[in-house]
Amino acid sequence: MHPTALITGASSGLGAEFAAQLAATGHDVILVARSRDRLVALAERLATEHGVATHVLVQDLAAPDAARRVADEVAARGLHVDLLVNNAGFGTCGRFEEIAPERDHDLLMVDVVALVDLTHELLPGMLDRGHGAVVNVASNAAFQPDPYFAVYGAAKAFVLSFGLALRQEYRHRGVRVLTLCPGPVETAFFDTIGTRRAAVTGAMTTPPPVVRAALRALDRDRGYLAPGLGNALTAHLVPRRPRALVAALAERVTRTVLSAPATTRERVA
Repeated sequence: MHPTALITGASSGLGAEFAAQLAATGHDVILVARSRDRLVALAERLATEHGVATHVLVQDLAAPDAARRVADEVAARGLHVDLLVNNAGFGTCGRFEEIAPERDHDLLMVDVVALVDLTHELLPGMLDRGHGAVVNVASNAAFQPDPYFAVYGAAKAFVLSFGLALRQEYRHRGVRVLTLCPGPVETAFFDTIGTRRAAVTGAMTTPPPVVRAALRALDRDRGYLAPGLGNALTAHLVPRRPRALVAALAERVTRTVLSAPATTRERVA
């Protein structure tokens, strides 16, 4: 029997790449996102290329009962999840008072609430079976306050703290927990947030090396991973500075997003 991975935000970007690389290693995959057509196309391709079972589950994770619906559907199909990849997420940027409150609310529902709720739903089954793993996708924004990305940065800081805490709880009980903290990755994230200037470091990578590094780190039972030299330096050096100073320095970098033209910021599933 193949192990089964459930990946949220699987219709594009890092989520689709996690699905592809896991399918290539023999995982059956449960693909969760809002975009049925893209999920079906990906599921058909992975089944054909790798001979694994693929399951499509269409769900908007901003809905209050999203995780329960996902878990109920997984159970109804007679499936169990060995690896949960909490990848779904999006960002907002700009002056806090100019960001629509409902956008930040949806961000928190997807990036934080659905992530925690899905972990609540699926991790107990891993414990019962004596094995399993969770990958939570955070960001290099998790390591410092992020002016003009205030809610997004705080959400990712939550994900990092949550993941490290869970790792300590479960590392001797058969469940591994990895928090992935990439820098800017060439995905639809920047279309969603409304400006490519949100990649404030200017340097981009692509999904394949990030996912490969994450799966290696999971195999090695790492607590978190900040892939790439510059990203790793940020992760290890920035938190050791006074928090107010770090916030002031971060503002000098992130203020560049304020000069970007206003756009309609629609969420990508």
